[in-house]
Amino acid sequence: MLRIGNTILKNNLLLAPVAGHCDLPFRLAARSCGSVGLAFTDLLCPHGILKQNSQTQWLMATNPDDHPLGMQLYGQDLDLMADAARWAVDHGATLIDINMGCPVDKVTKTFAGAMMLCTPDHTLQVAERLVNTVGHQVPVTAKTRLGYHAGECTAPDLARRLIHVGIQCLTIHGRTAAQRFKGHADLTGIARVVDAVHAAGNNQIPCIGNGDIRTPFDAQQMIAATNCDGVMIARAALAAPWIFRDTQSLLTTGSIQNELTLRQRLDVIRRHFHHMLDLRDPRRALARIRQCISGYGKHLGACKTLKQAIRTLEDPTQFDPILDAFLDFKAQAADHVPVTWADRRRALAQPVAA
Repeated sequence: MLRIGNTILKNNLLLAPVAGHCDLPFRLAARSCGSVGLAFTDLLCPHGILKQNSQTQWLMATNPDDHPLGMQLYGQDLDLMADAARWAVDHGATLIDINMGCPVDKVTKTFAGAMMLCTPDHTLQVAERLVNTVGHQVPVTAKTRLGYHAGECTAPDLARRLIHVGIQCLTIHGRTAAQRFKGHADLTGIARVVDAVHAAGNNQIPCIGNGDIRTPFDAQQMIAATNCDGVMIARAALAAPWIFRDTQSLLTTGSIQNELTLRQRLDVIRRHFHHMLDLRDPRRALARIRQCISGYGKHLGACKTLKQAIRTLEDPTQFDPILDAFLDFKAQAADHVPVTWADRRRALAQPVAA
């Protein structure tokens, strides 16, 4: 269980707001595997929300099975952010998160995202405005990085100040903005931020660790090394939405029990695609599943023929027959675990060939 303000989550495992990926069909697929404590939308532009831009409306789309749900906003205009937060709460947000960590130029050139690390006084004004606007209804939280420039660790001081203006949870990515997604997450830096949050919030405000959670073992290590209250999982979940159930198993029992078989993993992929068809047009659903199959394939064992068939698929009605044929081809192996998390950990530990 994890408490964020007046919201109680069933566990401390969060699905990150991965840009371009965390839409409603994927969130539903991840939730169907179990143990997603909280899922986030893609990061949302206040302008798009208030103008009801069609793309932003799609990114915000939700349904009764998609809860609890965090909606993450990026921006630095006080009025726009407040109005967007109010709209998001009225349309299903369990909490509002402020993006203070995205290093992508599209976001930072508007002085939002990670650029907010460079303007802490204004950043605090944004946070306080959102707390005053919607904080009586839902928790307001923030996600940031260790610092903006290489080698910086300004996040502990910012974290203390954010807690003092009413932020109810802080997620810290263990890299600087300058690193973007290169190098490794700094667990020592995360631990410094965790200590700052706990001290400022009298151990009542949780701090979530993020970065390089590629297997359940990584989540276990981050919690042990940093004393963080939970973990936010990003890209690893895109290839294995069942990472939450397996991480919960490891954290609560000490081992990963009953890993999904090949047949069960294909059922998850099948559900993901059918959610796409239910919520989007067939053309977009096909384009999306073609992108997703490469990631999924890392957890399916030898599946070159399956990936090729899906990448060239033109008729959505043939998706299920393709999966069924692959299961028939695999015969008895269909009901075994094709790739364990221990296998993935060993593969990820191998040096990359030059």
